[in-house]
Amino acid sequence: MRIYRLFPVADPEDPNWAVSPCQGEVVVRAKSRSDARTVATTAEADFQGKSVKKGEGTLTTGAAAFLNESLYTVIEDMTGRYPNEGPRAILSGSPALGVILPLVAPDQ
Repeated sequence: MRIYRLFPVADPEDPNWAVSPCQGEVVVRAKSRSDARTVATTAEADFQGKSVKKGEGTLTTGAAAFLNESLYTVIEDMTGRYPNEGPRAILSGSPALGVILPLVAPDQ
């Protein structure tokens, strides 16, 4: 495993933040850069407070800010602060649950 830092690179006014707000910097243990994005998304729960379940065919994982390359970049952390050995996990940072926001249709 390797250690990766994900940090925001988009302007705070970027409209892409409307779906999933900035979570700040996150450090993860993962297999690759793309896996680091996936690990970081585990903190972003689908449809918090809603009666929709993942098994019902509707997911919001694609809306996670960590998956959006225009919002977050991923670099390998070579500082040695965290051990490479261990499970895939979020090691630092506090991504909030329930941050993926529902899209609201404008009044017609």
